[in-house]
Amino acid sequence: MDNEVMDITQELRDTENALRDFIAVVLHNKLGDQWVENCGVSDERLKQWKERQAVEKKRQKSGIVEGRLLYYADIYDLRTILKKHWSGEFSDALGEWKTMEVWLKELEKLRDPDAHRRELLPHQKHLIAGISGEIRTRLVRYRSKQETSEDYYPRIESVRDSLGNVFSYGESGSINTEMRLRVGDVIEYIVTATDPMGESLEYSIWSEYPHKWQDSNILNLRLTEKHVGKRVLVLVAVKSQRKYHAKRDFDDVVIFNYEVLPPRSGGG
Repeated sequence: MDNEVMDITQELRDTENALRDFIAVVLHNKLGDQWVENCGVSDERLKQWKERQAVEKKRQKSGIVEGRLLYYADIYDLRTILKKHWSGEFSDALGEWKTMEVWLKELEKLRDPDAHRRELLPHQKHLIAGISGEIRTRLVRYRSKQETSEDYYPRIESVRDSLGNVFSYGESGSINTEMRLRVGDVIEYIVTATDPMGESLEYSIWSEYPHKWQDSNILNLRLTEKHVGKRVLVLVAVKSQRKYHAKRDFDDVVIFNYEVLPPRSGGG
């Protein structure tokens, strides 16, 4: 049962983050660098986001904290922003506002019991999964049409490595982490991706041959002597299980760039 709760929690988180990323890209293009201040929420709500960010900075001793202020917004805030700016790309991607408003209100109501770890009923879990899946699929279909003019290929929404480096929709697919690592270090990657046709996806890390594909979206890489170098590229890729792919052997990819130092002398 705990696994089911965690799955639903992740469904909600992935959907919120997908909306946050999409809102950020659209409003930045529309309003410029000061888009957060002009996104349509009250000064009081902005103050609450900043307070949450400050609390998170104190809690995270490592200093790896989400720097994007919108990530401290609630579903209520996302609904407020979308309603104010509902035209152009938002409506093109997500459809009619009345439908989206109902969906977001339902997720908002169900978010509270889930956040407090109270058990949701089976039909509520299915409702969350259905709404979340539909919202994310609409966003991926829109992106797919924008980028390839085809409503066919999966897209990566976000990738986060265990060192705090994050790729999100709208950013460059190549991330220079400026991090120096050592042979023996292990990096974990969590991938969020959606297939516009609703089918299962496969995930892989490409750092050396052969490439191995897996069903889980959690990937691990242990650095070996083969990785030693000043510019080491780690490709996190996804593909559908269909015959044809956007890029021959896969559908979408995000690249992380690290420096890997040789083993310490003396076998340390």
